[in-house]
Amino acid sequence: MSTPSLQTSIVVGLVAGEASGDILGASLMRALRAHHPQIHFVGVGGPLMQAEGLKPLFSYERLAIMGIVDVIKQLPDLLRARREVIGFMLEEQPDVFVGIDAPDFNIPIEARLKKAGITTVHYVSPSVWAWRQKRVFKIAQATDNVLCLLPFEKQFYDRYNVPATFVGHTLADEIAVTQAREPAYEALGLDPKRRYLGLLPGSRRGEVALLLPPFLKAAVLLHQQDPELQFIIPAAGSERLRQIHALVDAAQLPASLVIHIVEGQSRAVMTAADAVLLASGTVALEAMLLKTPMLVAYRFSPLNFAILKRMVKVDHFSLPNLLAGKALVTELLQDKVTPERLAQEAEHLLHQPQQPLIDQFTTLHRSLQLDAADSAAKAVLATLAKADKS
Repeated sequence: MSTPSLQTSIVVGLVAGEASGDILGASLMRALRAHHPQIHFVGVGGPLMQAEGLKPLFSYERLAIMGIVDVIKQLPDLLRARREVIGFMLEEQPDVFVGIDAPDFNIPIEARLKKAGITTVHYVSPSVWAWRQKRVFKIAQATDNVLCLLPFEKQFYDRYNVPATFVGHTLADEIAVTQAREPAYEALGLDPKRRYLGLLPGSRRGEVALLLPPFLKAAVLLHQQDPELQFIIPAAGSERLRQIHALVDAAQLPASLVIHIVEGQSRAVMTAADAVLLASGTVALEAMLLKTPMLVAYRFSPLNFAILKRMVKVDHFSLPNLLAGKALVTELLQDKVTPERLAQEAEHLLHQPQQPLIDQFTTLHRSLQLDAADSAAKAVLATLAKADKS
């Protein structure tokens, strides 16, 4: 079977399970269509993917579940959803199936479809290099190619002879290497002559509940040392906005402590801030790309942490440190996330020379700029072409 020509119709199956996957899926769809206009998309995705022409099998919010305990609670419905996807894809017989992130949901689907003769690609490597490393063998059986956003991920797969392609990160393409702060001040209504610490406790309810209270107590300690320092908290949507306001009210902060709470605009907050205190995750990568000094913290529920700490195999958990292969930024995990330690580290961060750190962030930024959406699209089509020739 020859590689489909530009006049040949291609059907691509896609499954994205949360907002970040929806963003990646939509950009991949646009890039695929640019390379092959006669292309159709089926599967599961959010509003961005639907705007690109995907007709969803069901709402992708059905798959957006945080934490091991919550996954266990919702396991029956997740298993039903997986069976629905597999049945649908076996009936549709797409030319290639791309599972976008959500590895515990997508990789078993990929394994079943690959066994049935459908070419499979997994877009966004799971953190197999960090924990549950034996998953690499299941991934090898399930996928024809793993598309890696980060270079150290491909290096891991290469050690096990698992086909993988480093495609770069869409955020590195989207964010300019140098950023002007003035537009961020204007967008947020801030005085550029003042100093600001951004507080970003996460986008999920559980993250905010665990991290914002110690962040606020640290803000009180910092305010005592520097009454002129102000704080900015971006809320990821209206629900988080209400939650953040409730937690700030409950904290009974000093009237002289100024906190700006905004809905959305996290990128503007990180650009305007002199430094940020944030939850671990993609937001730490975004702060690095914006060249903002950061302190990275994370807390799990006691049960989730008891499970995860036995599985983690890496020395660092924040993306800037993983990319650098060393401790560029300070990380605080679980019991180390105390108001006193947060305030101490933030105070140090606000007063140390920043240019050496910014220079290292810039080097890492450039290493991730590969036009990720186009690179991913080319990798998907190359994987399909290789399967057609075999």
